[in-house]
Amino acid sequence: MSRPLVVDTNIVLDLWVFADDAARPLREALLRSEFSWWATSAMRDELARVLHYPRIAPRLAFYKLQPPHVLDHFDRHATLVEPPPRAPLRCSDPDDQKFIDLAVARQALLLSKDRAVLSMTKRLTAWSVQAQPALPAFTPAP
Repeated sequence: MSRPLVVDTNIVLDLWVFADDAARPLREALLRSEFSWWATSAMRDELARVLHYPRIAPRLAFYKLQPPHVLDHFDRHATLVEPPPRAPLRCSDPDDQKFIDLAVARQALLLSKDRAVLSMTKRLTAWSVQAQPALPAFTPAP
């Protein structure tokens, strides 16, 4: 059985645009289907919007990528679900609340580099959510 996972937009960019070495273990784990990556349409919409930001366009061009290519990766690996009810925890950044809500609803590992999300690590643990900026190079199966 694969582990539940919620991935924020910056980590998705690390995976499929920036070719960040820290994202390599996650990329490999996704290819091995070690996780069930849960997402909502609002998360996909945010990614689609961010892919058109002026600071992202040069990276896409450098890697000869187009926004649809990145969205194809998202669509291939993430399973879209209905947005869950709001979690009892509130994130200081309202744009990140959707990631918190889904991670709490699914009791998922939440990957995020966002300071507002990571500042909630202890509170999230009480709701069976582990928040961290990346997967370690070796992630043993549960």
